[in-house]
Amino acid sequence: MVPWWGGGAKDNQKLHRGTPVVIKMENPNWSISEIENPSSDEDDFMPKKSRKFRGKNAKQLTWVLLLKAHRAAGCLSSLASAVGRRVKSGRTDSTDSLRTENSAVRSRLHTFIRIFLAMSLILLCVEVAAYLKGWHLADSALYFDHIVMNGNAVFGFGFRGFFGWMYNMWVLIRVGYLAPPLQWLTNFCIVLFLIQSLDRLVLCLGCFWIRFRKIKPVPKIDSIMDVEGGEGGGYFPMVLVQIPMCNEKEVYQQSIGAVCNLDWPKSKMLIQVLDDSDDPTAQMLIREEVYKWKSEGANIVYRHRVIRDGYKAGNLKSAMNCSSVKDYEFVAIFDADFQPTPDFLKRTVIHFKDNEEVGLVQARWSFVNKDENLLTRLQNINLTFHFEVEQQVNGNFINFFGFNGTAGVWRIKALEESGGWLERTTVEDMDIAVRAHLQGWKFVFLNDVECQCELPESYEAYRKQQHRWHSGPMQLFRLCLPDIIHSKICFWKKANMIFLFFLLRKLILPFYSFTLFCIILPMTMFIPEAELPAWVVCYIPATMSFLNILPAPKSFPFIVPYLLFENTMSITKFNAMISGLFQLGSAYEWVVTKKSGRSSEGDLVSLGIVPCVPSIDCFSSESALSSGHPLLLLTLSRGFILAGWSRFDW
Repeated sequence: MVPWWGGGAKDNQKLHRGTPVVIKMENPNWSISEIENPSSDEDDFMPKKSRKFRGKNAKQLTWVLLLKAHRAAGCLSSLASAVGRRVKSGRTDSTDSLRTENSAVRSRLHTFIRIFLAMSLILLCVEVAAYLKGWHLADSALYFDHIVMNGNAVFGFGFRGFFGWMYNMWVLIRVGYLAPPLQWLTNFCIVLFLIQSLDRLVLCLGCFWIRFRKIKPVPKIDSIMDVEGGEGGGYFPMVLVQIPMCNEKEVYQQSIGAVCNLDWPKSKMLIQVLDDSDDPTAQMLIREEVYKWKSEGANIVYRHRVIRDGYKAGNLKSAMNCSSVKDYEFVAIFDADFQPTPDFLKRTVIHFKDNEEVGLVQARWSFVNKDENLLTRLQNINLTFHFEVEQQVNGNFINFFGFNGTAGVWRIKALEESGGWLERTTVEDMDIAVRAHLQGWKFVFLNDVECQCELPESYEAYRKQQHRWHSGPMQLFRLCLPDIIHSKICFWKKANMIFLFFLLRKLILPFYSFTLFCIILPMTMFIPEAELPAWVVCYIPATMSFLNILPAPKSFPFIVPYLLFENTMSITKFNAMISGLFQLGSAYEWVVTKKSGRSSEGDLVSLGIVPCVPSIDCFSSESALSSGHPLLLLTLSRGFILAGWSRFDW
């Protein structure tokens, strides 16, 4: 047989005709299927002429174009059917665990939105009618004076009839009563907007300075820890590792496996799997996974609470009260979907050495599914800015930032002196961070140490998460304000915590975002006397969005969806902020974020978890294409994901 790279175009076509394609589909839920290309070794021996020819094969090009068209049509049809089903059923997510919600709050919000939309439509009809009659040509101030001086314009029917009388009344109310307070509110929100934009600009300049000067936390010791050198060959304190979880059957295996593979002396590390699951199946699976690793030599224990009070904070507090943890100096916390690298403890615990003022070392998050769909791409923009800019700048210059609840290592002494875990809010991580800072403890943020985790892939799960993240800080602010004022830290640290950390970034940001862009901007269309400058609507928001996307440069094509998405989410964030500030019922709502169990194949193999791959079924490529074999078309179309195509998974 003539080698496929040695012949001409005619021989090549003959050889490829009828070549079997090997496909395997044991797991229909496997999201990525790969079409094997010739190996790199074969490419090295391939003549340049043949390489050039292979790229110009017309038959292959036609095949690719047909598959792309098929995939695009499939995505559009699936998207249309999904949207139709969810609109018809009146819900945005099909997950049963996320359907529970406060119906009273939801009903009030929907009623407010309906009333606002109805009023907007009525005013729009009035303005359209006035436009058709030419009344819009008159200056509003002159028109107002004309109405006041002409009594018939208001109280008579001889001037433009009944509709003219109604429009005159509307102008009187609009100019005399609605425009002044709306203009005052507009000016107030513009001032808040400028202050917040200035704060964001300062943070970006601080991040630029850190990169320019290559500033990063450096441990005070020069020795490199080496487990192979023995337990006395480096700095190996006693470390407790906790994995809190609740009904998370999709991710428990990856997280437990990653933690058990941490490169640390087994006699110096205890792993606690803190299971709050009320699902017997989830309990059984997690317990069996713990026993499996325990039989392989890992120092790991399984804990399940009978009384599940306090959510995550109560779970962690209960675990810290065990007598078996009294001898441990540090505690590392990982949520159920986090997968630390084997050297995580080596690169974090070393910063506590000879630095008794450090109470927390926080690593940044990275996301295994950031390119899964449009929602995860937009989340990646916000969270990348949060870690790359906010956390890094605050950690390097003021040694304080909000603990992210996971992927961090605490000094147990700092936890105890700060009062331990409290169940009073839904943001127990921020609560303990604030109390520790008031006790004088310093925090270290490591931007170069990453821990993989998972982003919510459905809007309903993301909305629940954002509601908790924005209502909890307002609860905490009400509770901690007296403690901050009476604390012994210096004045500028108190001012930073009150005005920047809480008021500006947790209260003012959602307030002006919702008020300025979701209320004032639409109302200026019907009340033109209230002026909103173009630079407030266009230039500054575009600049701020550019700064937000700057840490994630690959997301620049999504800047327009990002702007629209942030305006939409400002409603949820404002609602959460109000509920937390005034202690409404939804402020204490805690819903575990739904996970999908995403992980790269390399991570699964390294943890000893073999992923399902497509099975073998041989048939001719030409016959499959001509007959429209659905298995081949589905597999090949999904294979284009590997070439940079994005799945429209809504």
